[in-house]
Amino acid sequence: MDAPIRHDKQIEFTIKSGSNIRSASRQLVDAGVPIHPYLFEILARVTGKAASLKAGSFELQLQETPQQLLQKMVEGKFSLTSLSIIEGWSFKQMRSAIDAHPAIRHDTTGLSDRDLLIKIGSKYTHPEGLFFPDTYLFAKNSSDVQVYQQAHQAMLTRLDEAWRKRAQNLPYKDAYQALVMASIIEKETGQASERGMIASVFVNRLRSGMLLQTDPTVIYGMGDRFQGNIRKRDLTTDTPYNTYTRAGLPPTPIALPGLDAIRAALNPEPSNAYYFVARGNGTSQFSENLNEHNRAVNKYQR
Repeated sequence: MDAPIRHDKQIEFTIKSGSNIRSASRQLVDAGVPIHPYLFEILARVTGKAASLKAGSFELQLQETPQQLLQKMVEGKFSLTSLSIIEGWSFKQMRSAIDAHPAIRHDTTGLSDRDLLIKIGSKYTHPEGLFFPDTYLFAKNSSDVQVYQQAHQAMLTRLDEAWRKRAQNLPYKDAYQALVMASIIEKETGQASERGMIASVFVNRLRSGMLLQTDPTVIYGMGDRFQGNIRKRDLTTDTPYNTYTRAGLPPTPIALPGLDAIRAALNPEPSNAYYFVARGNGTSQFSENLNEHNRAVNKYQR
């Protein structure tokens, strides 16, 4: 049985957990793999691999022989798929993307966010910001629990690395507060070159006891009430996330920050800036005092 299995396209199949070689052979045939199940079973038994098959999803490639197919099933070379988690997404957006992924087994459906965190073994009680935005590869039909665990561990690892390399005398009690700051930086600018200065402004404000006064936190606190425009009354309506009405950092992150934002939060550029305003071209004008800032506002926004 060393000749390639004759077929004209890749064939996907899944071996169920607990299957013996006879059952697995039948599942191959039911999925459209053109083999003789009895001969495939004999091959597995003769080669001593009958008891070593892995359960999971596989693909039969073109020009693959029965021996190669059997070895793939023994080694667990599963058919892979991917999922992209985007920087700046909220956890709600991330969860929607995972729930909609057709190649994931949805084992967390119906769980509250708190129960989901318990399910993945997290010590935290609020999910926002705790998952690293990246593109993840995983075996088809993997549990969504595995995806959440992988992204969560990736965030904890990167946050810990950045925390150990942080600048001195930062106004954070712990790494979690740095994560909160990183999420604000992520939402404030899409310009990687400006993240260090954005961080500098907010760190300077925290150190001096000034309000952060950052719109993305207000928007996050509004939740579904936000319809695309932020109004003056929104800035004065108190929520736990309104940094115009409450001093210090909000209680949790407001988005999933990327690595650049995390590093900026923990190593802000040295400056005396306390203000910034958008120039309208994707960049910002930074100012050291209110008079400079007001002039910049008049120039770029009026």
